[in-house]
Amino acid sequence: MANSISRLLATLCLGYAASTHASASPSVPAADLVIQHARIWTGAHTADATAMAVLGERIVAVGNERAVKAWIGPHTTLIDGGGRRVIPGFNDAHVHFSDGGSSLAAVQLNDARSAEEFVRRIAEQAARLTPGEWILAGEWDESKWPVAALPTRQMIDAVTPNNPVAVDRYDGHALLANSQALALAHITRNTPDPDGGVIVRDASGEPTGVMKDAAENLVHAAIPAPSHAQRRANIERALAHAASLGVTSVQDMAAPHEDIGVYAELRREGALTARIYVASPIDTAEDQAKLGIGHAFGDAWLRIGAVKAFADGSLGSRTAYFFDDFTDEPGNRGLLADTMHPIERTRGYFLRADETAQQLCTHAIGDRGISTILDLYTDVVAQHGVSDRRFRIEHAQHIADKDFERFHQLGVIASMQPTHAIDDGRWAEPRIGHDRASRTYAFRTLLSRGVHLAFGTDWPVAPLDPMLSTYAAVTRRTLDGLNPNGWFPEQKLSVAEALATYTEGSAYAEFQEHEKGTLEPGKLADFVLLDRDPFAVDPVTLRDIKVLGTWVGGRQVYRGTPR
Repeated sequence: MANSISRLLATLCLGYAASTHASASPSVPAADLVIQHARIWTGAHTADATAMAVLGERIVAVGNERAVKAWIGPHTTLIDGGGRRVIPGFNDAHVHFSDGGSSLAAVQLNDARSAEEFVRRIAEQAARLTPGEWILAGEWDESKWPVAALPTRQMIDAVTPNNPVAVDRYDGHALLANSQALALAHITRNTPDPDGGVIVRDASGEPTGVMKDAAENLVHAAIPAPSHAQRRANIERALAHAASLGVTSVQDMAAPHEDIGVYAELRREGALTARIYVASPIDTAEDQAKLGIGHAFGDAWLRIGAVKAFADGSLGSRTAYFFDDFTDEPGNRGLLADTMHPIERTRGYFLRADETAQQLCTHAIGDRGISTILDLYTDVVAQHGVSDRRFRIEHAQHIADKDFERFHQLGVIASMQPTHAIDDGRWAEPRIGHDRASRTYAFRTLLSRGVHLAFGTDWPVAPLDPMLSTYAAVTRRTLDGLNPNGWFPEQKLSVAEALATYTEGSAYAEFQEHEKGTLEPGKLADFVLLDRDPFAVDPVTLRDIKVLGTWVGGRQVYRGTPR
C-alpha cells in the first residue's frame, strides 16, 4: 500500500514536467507501459512525439525517446511502435450500442442490392430460427435497389409463415412488419396514425407493413423485451467490435435503464473495454432529477446524466421536419416527433433537465426541426441564465442559413455523423433541392463560425468504423462514386481537423476534455496504433486504414495483425 501511495504522489508531483525534462530524478517511479519508436500525434497542437509512458491508467510522459527512457523499469511493458502512427482513442459521440451489438448477429440487409435479395436474406434468417422467434434489425436501404420503392409485408409474408418480422430501415426511422407482426400489434386499416408517425397504406387503405417514426412504437410494443443475458451478450459483442476499430469511448443515445444496468455490472467486474457516457430518454429527466444526477455523474468508465430528445424523423424516411416541402413530395414537410406534441411539454422537460444540470442532447435533422430546438434552447437560457451547459443537437443535418450563428451564440455542439453525408449525398438533392443540400452536414461552415463539432456514427445506422467516418469528412466522396471531388467539397475538413473532432471534440461534448481526447501527461491512456499514417496516405485510402492495437487506460483491449 505504501509503495502504491508513493508512486501516485510521485506521478502527481511530476505532472507535465515529465514530458519536457530529458532526465528524471531517482524518485521517478517505473512506468507500467512505454511505447517507443512510434509517430505519436498527441492532438494537443504540439509536435509529434516518438515515445509515451503510462503509469496506472494515465499518461505520465510524452516526448522523445530520451525523455521517456527514465520511466522504464525492470517490469515496464515495452511496445515497439515500429515507426507507425499512434493517435488518441476514438470517441464516438452518438451510438446505439446495444442495438449495434444485436445487429452484428442479426439478418444483414443494408447491402442487399435488390428487393429479391432482401426477401431471400429474410427467408434464410427465418430458416435458422425457431417458430415464433422475431426477425429484427436488418438496416435495409431501398435506395440501393434498382427500383427504389418501399418494401411491403406481402413481399415477405410467404417466406416468414412462422416468424413475426420487424426489420428496421437503416436510418432507424421506419420499419417493415410482416402480417403476423401487424396482427400481434393489433394494427389494422382502422388504426389511426399516431402523433409524429405514419402507418404507410396502400391505395385501398390497408397497411403495407411500413411504419414510420412514432408508428414504429406500435410494433415495438408487441416485441418481447430482451432478457438481461441477451442485453449483456449484445453489449459484449459491441465492446469487442469497438475495440477492433480503435473506439475507446462511446456516447450511448437514449439507452434504456436496463442497458445501464449491464454497463454497471461490467464495470464492477472490470470487464468494460470502452468508456461509456449514457444519454437516457428525455422522459427519464424527472427520475434523474430526483436522484440528483447531473451531467458526468459517475467515473471515468461509466457516466450518466444526459437526456436524449427527438425533434423530428429522418431525410431518408421523408419525416425530417422542414420549413418547405420535400422537392419530390409536394405537401410533405416532414413530422415533428411524437414527444414534441404538445411543444409545451418538451419545453417543460428541457427546463426541468437544465435546472438539475442534465445535459440536453436533441435529435434534429430538418431545418425547421433544428430551428425549433434552437428556439427551445433559447428559452432555457432566458429562464435559467448563461452557464456551461453544452447543449447538443444530434445530427444537425440540414441547417437554415439564419441558424448557423445561433449555434455559436448558444454554445450548441453539433454532434454529427460524417458517413451519413456520403450516404445521403447519393440521393439528397432530388429530395430537398440544391439550395438546402448545400447546407447539409456543413462541417466547414460550422467550424468557421466557432461551433464545437463532435463526430460519431449513429451505429448501427452507419458502420462504427472511425476511419470510414474520417474518410467521409475529408473527401465527401459519395458511396455511389459519382462525386469524386466531394459532395459540396467546400465543406471538407483536413485530416487533423477530422481526427480532432473525433477525439478532443467528442470529449468536449461529454465534459471530459480535461480527462481524454488528447495524449498529454495526466490524461487517460486511451490510444490506438494504426497500420498506416492517415497524415501521409492519399485521402482516398483513409477508409482502408486498420487498427493494429487499442489501449484503454493503458490496458490493451485489441491486438490486430499487420498486413
